[in-house]
Amino acid sequence: MHTPAPRAPVLRVSRVTYPGAGKCISAVRADLRQLLGGCPIADDVILCASELAANATIHSRSSLPGGTFTVSVKISPSHYTWIAVEDSGGPWNPAASDPARPHGLQIVRALASEWGIDGDHNTRTIWAKFNWPADSQRPSRAAAKPR
Repeated sequence: MHTPAPRAPVLRVSRVTYPGAGKCISAVRADLRQLLGGCPIADDVILCASELAANATIHSRSSLPGGTFTVSVKISPSHYTWIAVEDSGGPWNPAASDPARPHGLQIVRALASEWGIDGDHNTRTIWAKFNWPADSQRPSRAAAKPR
């Protein structure tokens, strides 16, 4: 009798381009919620992707008529989830820090295991990597916070 080999977790990859309008952020969240089903850090990933997508529609040339931004996701089950938002660049104007109202990049910095910014005024990609907890059944930090 043949014994099948154990199934290895499969790397899932997605890349979706959205119109550069703020009303598309809810579509980003909905698409990621479906893609990240069963991911123990889904809430953190979706929150950060939503913040980065909002930044693309507010602070980049993606917001101009006909502009777009692209959300890329890699999910390595039991290891990590990686997201990136690529926009159409533009001038970089870091916002002043306000502890009472954190900005998108401050939220990403607080939740992601690693993050970075690549590109220039023509195109910019902000990415974040979220390592899965050692116990993959543990709820995400965002879900564990009192509401």
